[in-house]
Amino acid sequence: MGIVNRLRGLPEKERDEADRALRLYAGIVSLLNTNRVQECALGVHPDDSRGFTTSVFTVSTMPTGGSSSKLIVAGLAGGAADGRNEGLRPLDLPCGVGFLSEKRSPAPRSSRPTEASDATPSHTWQGTVAVAAPSTPELIVLQMVTPDLDSTDAYRDILLGIARTLTFTDPNDAAAEDAGQEPEPLTGGAAAMRNDFG
Repeated sequence: MGIVNRLRGLPEKERDEADRALRLYAGIVSLLNTNRVQECALGVHPDDSRGFTTSVFTVSTMPTGGSSSKLIVAGLAGGAADGRNEGLRPLDLPCGVGFLSEKRSPAPRSSRPTEASDATPSHTWQGTVAVAAPSTPELIVLQMVTPDLDSTDAYRDILLGIARTLTFTDPNDAAAEDAGQEPEPLTGGAAAMRNDFG
């Protein structure tokens, strides 16, 4: 309510601009909630043309309609392994079996005409990693999207690096830690990725 009261106190032109920004923000938050997004990170990165490119990383959950999420992931990963599901690649992650899906899609277009329409990208790259949630019939979905098609290898590496750090912590392990017991240390690729990403 405090933001609304501040908006009311602005001069009319500024109030209209602030109102549009607030409505855009509310629409984005509503869209994220509708798609069960738990976390969203926006990136702005320098590109080769001395400009900037963007990326969006999200973590979301996807219900499986009561079906076993582990069976769904195993079926998709199995279909990817034997070539039945093109565009999917099975993944062996520290948190279990998952899969990677990649696609290029036409970039969304604004309904409002802009002067910079030539600068807007025509396509985006979307990488998705999905794994089964350990105790619910849901998939955990990590997704990276960017219009920078020349750097998809780097964005894929980032997405896979993050996926390799994904763990599901049992609250009982935290209780064991509090009781003075040491948790099992990470080894191999999981330890290397944890070092890289903190």
